[in-house]
Parts: sequence; C-alpha cells; structure tokens
Amino acid sequence: MTDALAKKLHDGISRLALTDLPEGAEQRLLAYLALLGKWNAAYNLTAVREPEQMLVKHLLDSLSILPRLRGGTLIDVGTGAGLPGLVLAIARPGLKVTLLDSNGKKVRFLRQVIADLQISNAEAVQSRVEAFDGKFAVVTSRAFATLADMIEWSAHLLEEGGEFLAMKGVRPDEEVAALPPGFKADGVFALEVPFLGEDRHLVRIVRAE
Repeated sequence: MTDALAKKLHDGISRLALTDLPEGAEQRLLAYLALLGKWNAAYNLTAVREPEQMLVKHLLDSLSILPRLRGGTLIDVGTGAGLPGLVLAIARPGLKVTLLDSNGKKVRFLRQVIADLQISNAEAVQSRVEAFDGKFAVVTSRAFATLADMIEWSAHLLEEGGEFLAMKGVRPDEEVAALPPGFKADGVFALEVPFLGEDRHLVRIVRAE
C-alpha cells in the first residue's frame, strides 16, 4: 500500500508540474501522512480516514496552491492537522511557517510531526487567531471561515503589502462580493487537484489602495 501511495503522490506532483520540490520532500509528505493516520484514530484530526483519500484531499489539495505562493513568511490560521501550512513548509524549506490553532490536541500532533520529521521552518502555536500577534507576508486558511470573517479575525497579522490566500471549494462569488471595506480580491483561481474531481478555488485578497 505504501508503494501505491508513493506512486500516486509522485504522479500527482507531476500533474501539478511541481518540478522544484526539495530532495526528500515526497518521503516527508508520506511520513506526515502516516503520522496523521496513526494519530487520527485517537484524536479525530480529520474526517477523512482512508489513506488514498487523505493523500488527494489533504496533500495534493494543499500542494495545488504552491504556484500562487509568494513571500517569505506564512501563517496558517485554523490549521487543524497542518493543512495547508505543514505541507507547504515541507515543500518550501525557505518559507517560514507558523501553524496556528486553538485546539490543543491538534497543536500537540503538529509539534510531534515537526520534531519527528525535523521540519526546521515550521512552528505550531496554540492560540485563538484574534489573540495572536505577529506580521506575515501571507495569511492562509483552508475552509476556516467566510472571507469576511477571515479578514476580520486576522487582518492584524498581515504585513504591509501582504496578502490573504483563502482555499475554497466552489467559486465563492458571494463571499468575494461581501468583502469588508479596505480589502479587495486580487484574483480567484480555479485549482486543478489531481484525482479529486471536485471544485477547488484559491482567493487572493489584498488591501485596497
């Protein structure tokens, strides 16, 4: 089963045209997936249980935003089991990633993964997003909240010239139309996640001029 998962991950990365992943990244992603499956039995970290589905819906889904990623620092708000932030940290060793979640069990899991896989460019922090302080080039989330709520709760984390990258399912035109004053959508991009067959979109939001 491991060989089949490794082949599917490699094929998916090829379909995403991610030719610049660091050496050993695929092995680390598979090791993360194994830890997620192991911990999930006790901690209910994700509703997706089947390893192949976890590979597609978590790993490849998170990797699909890499071509749109800019900046040197990123905070993943409401990261849960580390999606997409931990996957992005593995794929981009030069990116400094903060994984933020208020759930203690999930943060303990993330700290264990970071230690076991020696991911030096990521840290896991237990905090509510409203109470956390810091400045980041990118604030990202995956199915964390509406776009308006994401901005309301985490705009203080965005550095000057930074951007929100919000991962969504179906194209969120109503949410884009309801963005609060001072912010605008700088693009809504359809994401093609290999083997998924479901709608995925990425919304880039910046401060309005």
